[in-house]
Amino acid sequence: MEDLKDLLPVEAVRLDVRAADWREAIGAAGRLMVETGATTDEYTGEMVANVEENGPYIVIAPGVAFAHSRPSPAVLRTGMSWVRLAEPVEFGHESNDPVTLVVALAAQDSAAHTSAMASLARLLGDPATAAALAEAPTPKALHAVLAGERPKDGSETATAPEASATPEPPTASAPHAVSLHKILTVCGNGVGTSLFLKNTLEQVLDRWGWSRFVTVEATDTISAKGKASEAVALLTSREIARTLGDVGRPVKVVQDFTSTAEVDAVLRDTYDV
Repeated sequence: MEDLKDLLPVEAVRLDVRAADWREAIGAAGRLMVETGATTDEYTGEMVANVEENGPYIVIAPGVAFAHSRPSPAVLRTGMSWVRLAEPVEFGHESNDPVTLVVALAAQDSAAHTSAMASLARLLGDPATAAALAEAPTPKALHAVLAGERPKDGSETATAPEASATPEPPTASAPHAVSLHKILTVCGNGVGTSLFLKNTLEQVLDRWGWSRFVTVEATDTISAKGKASEAVALLTSREIARTLGDVGRPVKVVQDFTSTAEVDAVLRDTYDV
């Protein structure tokens, strides 16, 4: 698996980019992937079409959009780009607008970039690191933070509620439980935001000591409907939840895909603990 620094070279980072609207913002991120040899121009159009079809579910956290589409012939190799906007742009998201950061992903498959998604989820979920990324003066300085250099005054910040006790592991008699104890994270394509949410959820399960009891699978909306019967619950955005409709299992909405505190609360509600 490739690391974040391998998939996101410093040449694919642009700061203080001006965009009139969300299409131009995605366009700026798409051009960087073309310039660095990850995609053709067609992929940028596919990322825009994804939002037009599925809504602004790619706005995964306050101010952060994760632009992507399905693997296609327009993807020459798995790669990413990073665009920090000079002025915020509205994507139409109910709670996470306006957007100041657009991270774009072009994936040939779901396997090559899972390590990079885990790294990105941890970085954006840590307040000190997120602040360092927002304040980095140059692409090189920002890339250094992405490569793992910690802010001088930063440390790992616990975002899960400190007052809440760690729940007991799930059992066959636990509310809503099924034998596999599987949770699905769902997005429009199954290779981008669903992986991001999967990584945040797995961080919470690790903290609880539940990782060996509950598995997490990232998937797309079509596959999720077929797999729903295997799962305890499905976690997704509000837009994708509307698309899924009634699948016979609880569909839980997560607004901030970087927030372990929010995911912790959703998981507690799922298992009634």
